[in-house]
Amino acid sequence: MAGFEDWIGRGSRRVDTLSPRLIAQYRATLPDLATGEVPLGMFWTLSPDAYPPADLGRDGHPRLGLELPPLPLKRRMWAGGEIAFHGSFHAGDEVTRDSRIERIAEKTGSTGPLIFVSVRHDYGVGGAVLVSERQDLVYREDPAPDAPAVAYPDAPDLGAPLAAMPLLADPVRLFRFSALTFNGHRIHYDADYARDVEGYAGLVVHGPLQAVAMMVLAARVLERVPAVFSYRGLSPLTLGQEAVVEAHRDGDALGLRVRRRGGPVTMAGRAV
Repeated sequence: MAGFEDWIGRGSRRVDTLSPRLIAQYRATLPDLATGEVPLGMFWTLSPDAYPPADLGRDGHPRLGLELPPLPLKRRMWAGGEIAFHGSFHAGDEVTRDSRIERIAEKTGSTGPLIFVSVRHDYGVGGAVLVSERQDLVYREDPAPDAPAVAYPDAPDLGAPLAAMPLLADPVRLFRFSALTFNGHRIHYDADYARDVEGYAGLVVHGPLQAVAMMVLAARVLERVPAVFSYRGLSPLTLGQEAVVEAHRDGDALGLRVRRRGGPVTMAGRAV
């Protein structure tokens, strides 16, 4: 985008430790998903953005202009991403995270202008990158007070899945996952803000939490961690809406999805 080109390539280097305490808290928060010495998805707990209250935006994230450019649109959503796994973490590892902004692009969607920001995170131990991740963030306008609810299509019938499991979510689980990842976004714990400002039906189930569930199901079906896992959000999942995680055959890969029971797909993924 014009005016933000100089933000491309900006980034940071941070170091954090996969401590026994952090691993134990992750297991306690996600006992149905946390298997292995270092459970899948734990890299999202490392080196979070930590700013004092004066540097936070209205949504609880660091205000724009610090880690990300001062965009004109304020409503943030985690749109999706792609993760490549090159090796395994071990308890006690000192992990270096190198981050940089890769891309900023403006588009127009059915609800108005959108700004996409792609951020690359490389997690390494001893100079070797073990996980390389691209996060796709999207910024959009606030919904109009009288805007009708967005209608999402029901999940297509893909036949019987290779494997399936319920996606567990309750207020305590959402709070503890936010705490583990130091995610201050108010849509996950402030129901009034989620409804009245950002237009959701209630508290929103984290995109990364849904992605972790899909990664774990893929690893169980494949009997190994996938080489590459990609995912994208399709519709919001709010607390109280029952959801199921499914794995289906997708050519030479594994197709994954989280779908509301009797409703739309909230997140889709693919594991290679």
